[in-house]
Amino acid sequence: METAPGPAALTPPAAPAQLPAPPSVHVRAVITWLAIFPLVTLGMMASAPLTEGWHPVFKALALTLVVVPTAVYLVVPRMMRAHASLIRRRPRA
Repeated sequence: METAPGPAALTPPAAPAQLPAPPSVHVRAVITWLAIFPLVTLGMMASAPLTEGWHPVFKALALTLVVVPTAVYLVVPRMMRAHASLIRRRPRA
């Protein structure tokens, strides 16, 4: 009768690659602002003819309905990846 190999015969799983540290809250704030400001500016200019005469609260609602998801799902993740890429390329001192 064959027996299953003991724990010593099993090889340990490979250690996962060490992930770089996430950027500081200050860096994330700057990256988010760099994403949001141009989107808001372009959104305001593009929506001005459509929302002329609207109450400012409704203008802000319409603008944020477009800008926030665009920033959260498209722009900020790409900017964070670009930032991480730049950090990895930086020579270590």
